[in-house]
Amino acid sequence: MSTKGSLFLKRRVERFRNAVDAALCDAAKFNDNCPDRLGDAIRYSLLGSGKRLRPLFVLFANGLCGGDCFNAIPAACAVEMIHAYSLVHDDLPAMDNDDLRRGRLTCHKKFDEPTAILVGDALIPLAFEMLGKLPSKELLGICSLELARAAGAAALVGGQMDDIANEKNLDRKHKNASINLLEQIHLRKTGALIRVSLRLGGLIAGGSVAQIDALDRYGKNFGLAFQITDDLLDVLGNENAAGKRLHKDAEMNKWTYPALLGIKKSEEEAQRYVNEAIYALKIFDNKLPDKDILIKTAHDLIGRNK
Repeated sequence: MSTKGSLFLKRRVERFRNAVDAALCDAAKFNDNCPDRLGDAIRYSLLGSGKRLRPLFVLFANGLCGGDCFNAIPAACAVEMIHAYSLVHDDLPAMDNDDLRRGRLTCHKKFDEPTAILVGDALIPLAFEMLGKLPSKELLGICSLELARAAGAAALVGGQMDDIANEKNLDRKHKNASINLLEQIHLRKTGALIRVSLRLGGLIAGGSVAQIDALDRYGKNFGLAFQITDDLLDVLGNENAAGKRLHKDAEMNKWTYPALLGIKKSEEEAQRYVNEAIYALKIFDNKLPDKDILIKTAHDLIGRNK
């Protein structure tokens, strides 16, 4: 790709990210009935320096299916709110017990544990309130159902439960390490929100069944590649670059791809899933800038340092 083309894509990503950040900032302005401490903690957790990967996926998928990307901003924000709540709760002492997130103190360390729990509790309904800003009631219903399923007991939360069960051997199926079970955990804990982000963008644009299916397959494979590279980052990464504590998976006896497959095989699996993700986009016009962005985003997973 030419330097001019790369600059265009970079500016498009920044424009979308700035639009999402502005909408999130507006959504996190509460009236006087919201206690100041709670509002401050919500803004601290939601408006930090995240990559905004999931909301950007909403907008890129929308563009791929011919939509007006800015109509999808409410859904992009809703997904980020669910993601932010999940991180706040995952970091809690009863879960992953992390002190750092994106180079800053985690919410329960910056504020306190009860406040962090309530931040998560508040972000969930705020996400569905954001979906109420979509252009039609029909889209509100469709997108609410999609997001609720992705965030629920059979997806995001269920994946987290199985992750805890595998770590602590809470039930029989977790007593023997299995790459298939690990994949099922990651398809829910990590993959569910990535997949729904792409699906929401396509649905809001009125994408065809084939287009939504292609986006879903991209999201499924991207999510698995993302998790494998995250596992590798914990083993091989630099804490200053990653902005979080590393080498904790082994300390907590967690199943990971490197633990079960080794470093080299894990790297090969990550590349395979990246290739599958990119292949899923073949039905889209090669001239669409958002296709180039999604392809580059998948390629950039390999060797990432944060």
